[in-house]
Amino acid sequence: MAALSIRDLDESVKRRLQSRAASHGRSMEAEVRAILTDAVREPADSAGLFTAVLDRFGALGGVDLDLPERTEPARAADFSA
Repeated sequence: MAALSIRDLDESVKRRLQSRAASHGRSMEAEVRAILTDAVREPADSAGLFTAVLDRFGALGGVDLDLPERTEPARAADFSA
């Protein structure tokens, strides 16, 4: 295992790291290790925009829309103009 020392780290960055580590229930060292591991991870095959949006906002829940029933058949778009 390699060791890494970081000099001249701004105190506000250190506080934010400590806070982030506490919110994830791990030590600051473990948090930095997780951040670095995630930062250099090989990009996975993209699952697409829908999956990315769902991953990001899915926990917020959805929206139920009351859509009126269609009374006329759908028309083709007119591009002649």
